[in-house]
Amino acid sequence: MKNKPLKNIARAFTLIELLVVIAIIAILAAMLLPALARAKESGKRIACLNNLHQLSLAAQMYVSDSQGSYPPRSNFSRWPDRFYDAYGKNVKMLLCPSETTNSPATSGDASNPNDVADSAPRSYLINGWNDYFSDTLSAQDFAIFMSGFYPNGLKENAVLHPSDTVILGEKNSQQADYYMDLLEGNNGNDFDQILEQERHNGKSGANYAFIDGSARYMKRYTDLYPLNLWCISDANRASPNYIVTP
Repeated sequence: MKNKPLKNIARAFTLIELLVVIAIIAILAAMLLPALARAKESGKRIACLNNLHQLSLAAQMYVSDSQGSYPPRSNFSRWPDRFYDAYGKNVKMLLCPSETTNSPATSGDASNPNDVADSAPRSYLINGWNDYFSDTLSAQDFAIFMSGFYPNGLKENAVLHPSDTVILGEKNSQQADYYMDLLEGNNGNDFDQILEQERHNGKSGANYAFIDGSARYMKRYTDLYPLNLWCISDANRASPNYIVTP
């Protein structure tokens, strides 16, 4: 008599096996999610860098259309408005994708409420050129310059190191300044306006754009030490009055 073949018996996961699988998935997720978050933040940092690169190119376009001069320091039409056409009227470019808030401090004191660019949320500030105008203007004219009523802007050919002189940088979200002023603020300067904290991928540093149209990420304080890259003259770039030691 022949033996009958055994029927196939469907075998289900036991509870222990299911728990083991879930534990393995949880461990893999815990390992992968931080890497994915870092990759996402790296993408935001690159997008922020691209924003500054585009804004630096907009500045170059403005200069070429303005007899070689950057915008004058003005309380009525600041740099976001002056560059508005050159960066395609896209005010989102003024905001870093890694901002901690969608509405960082924007100064709120724009004289013209219809000025879309100057009133837009903004993550960046421009070089105030304080060292240059302090050296070249009388005390009276420099006071007029700082008050936003001096008619002339910086001439591009006054910059000695275009690839190493900052024109635009990231600002702290809580700060509202349009200009990075070396000779203004509670301590005699506006160093506290610059972003030197962690915003990008847990790193201490920020993105900067330069006179020559380039842009790059720099570690904390390397824009201020051993040389101050916001200054124009060699003497001021190396002066203890303008350097912040880490």
